[in-house]
Amino acid sequence: MMTYEQRTLPADGDRAAAAPGRGPARGTEDGGRRERLRRPLLALVVVALLAQMAVAMVTTAVRQTPTIDEPVYVGTAVVYVREHSLRFNPEHPPLGKLLIAAGTVFAHPHLRPGFHGDQGQLGRRLLYESGNDPWRVMFWARLPVMVVTLLFGLVVFGFARDLAGRAAALVALALYTFSPDLITNGSLATLDLPAVGFVVTSVWLLWRARHRPGLYLPLSGAAAGAAVATRMSTLPAVPVLLALAAWSSWRAAGGALPRRRRALRSAAAAAGFGLVLVAVVWAAYLAVDPRLRWTPPAHLPAVHGVRALLVDWLPFPDAYRDGMRIQFGFENARWQGFLFGRLYTGSLWYYLPAALLVKTPLGMLALWLAGGGAMAAVPALRAAVPYVLGVPAVLMAAAMGGSRDLGVRYALFVPVFLAVAAGCVLALRRRRVYAVTAALVLFVAVSSLRTYPYYLPYSNEAFGGPSRTHLELHDSNVDWGQDLGRLADRLHRRYPREKEVWLVYKGSGVPSWYGIHGRDPLKVAPERVHGLLVVSDTSIAKARGPLKRLLRGSRAVDDVGHSVTIFRRP
Repeated sequence: MMTYEQRTLPADGDRAAAAPGRGPARGTEDGGRRERLRRPLLALVVVALLAQMAVAMVTTAVRQTPTIDEPVYVGTAVVYVREHSLRFNPEHPPLGKLLIAAGTVFAHPHLRPGFHGDQGQLGRRLLYESGNDPWRVMFWARLPVMVVTLLFGLVVFGFARDLAGRAAALVALALYTFSPDLITNGSLATLDLPAVGFVVTSVWLLWRARHRPGLYLPLSGAAAGAAVATRMSTLPAVPVLLALAAWSSWRAAGGALPRRRRALRSAAAAAGFGLVLVAVVWAAYLAVDPRLRWTPPAHLPAVHGVRALLVDWLPFPDAYRDGMRIQFGFENARWQGFLFGRLYTGSLWYYLPAALLVKTPLGMLALWLAGGGAMAAVPALRAAVPYVLGVPAVLMAAAMGGSRDLGVRYALFVPVFLAVAAGCVLALRRRRVYAVTAALVLFVAVSSLRTYPYYLPYSNEAFGGPSRTHLELHDSNVDWGQDLGRLADRLHRRYPREKEVWLVYKGSGVPSWYGIHGRDPLKVAPERVHGLLVVSDTSIAKARGPLKRLLRGSRAVDDVGHSVTIFRRP
């Protein structure tokens, strides 16, 4: 089967071989020689890009303590394997945690069966109260996510190559592998990046199904099912994916069939896609508990109106639908947000675009815009717009309507899909475009490497870099509880004689396990707080009342990982 590149945008070697005035034997020989040279060079560049991302993720993972969400997922993953129980973390489907479990089995963590606390206590019990080494357990839990992150990079490469050729594929892969947000989330035992990776895989396979639907439509349905079985936030993409499945089938039929038969075949293709999706979701739950034992949790939120109809109509296990009720309960709550120095309660519709503006390298932003424009301008690429831009647009609209302004991790589909779009700028086939694109990719690489190893609090140069991100954003954009280990090292090296440390820490880690024995300054009178005052930057952003008064009388003297500030209080 010819690739899309070969049909519409021939490679340089192909054009040379077909050029008039050359003998067929000589042209074929030269083209073959160039092709033999290009392939190993291309493979070398791909390996180099993935290798630098792997190094960035691994070296970041081994230095970061558990973020707020990770202990819940890791504890649940262990219970899945040991007890085959769905009782913990029902608000998220099990597939992503089964992926994490594939790593934790090699850590052999101790955990007594039959734990009856909540899921937060479960994570604490596993990591800090059962004789395990949290560093070892967390590395093995994070490793499978790192592996699939690299594999999804190959999906991005393949997608862009199908659309606009090898050079475009390298641009897309470079943007993917140098993205600070993707490095951050790819190095954590969380669900956001695996879910997005499955979505982009499904879309790429749908694009390929335009020419081989019998092969690619079932595979695409399986990838979509994997996304839905990892995070419920991917559900808004399902109607779009079903429509694209029908459209790909319609295009594959061509004009050889009557319109009515094409329509019936397209409807059948969408139905088959949906059946495979549903089967994968059921398989994920059955993999945890083949008997699907499920008891709804106490105080399950009531859901009414359209949301209730959606929950009732979904052909998924009861545990999935009750998890959706819990998610809708979260959406009904009022959360605190922080954007551009302003603390607020509720949500802002423009929060995610604004946060992406802060946390995306400037060269990447430019290439996203240029790539989207190129897809609209180049006739051969217009057919791909619903695939590459339509799906993330729908997901973004859904995410912007959410109530939790907690981080760009809710919009990771943007840097993944738009990396593919950015590569398409080379379809314009102009020397100046190639030069500018290379310069912008280099700018992205330098910006990303400069932030090493502090990828989580990254912000671009227009907003002052990682050291100033806490002035613009909070929570998982900056401070997700990841720097307890670094804080312990800093206190031991620079402040060994400090007799008293006051600590306001936001996270799931246990400071005492890392040797940090800080007292809570909010539990004593302000006049008793002297010496070192250590505060997580998210707590600073949300400071009110007593903490705000303590900070006013203190002087910042040190910074740890751009997520924790050390103050001196006289």
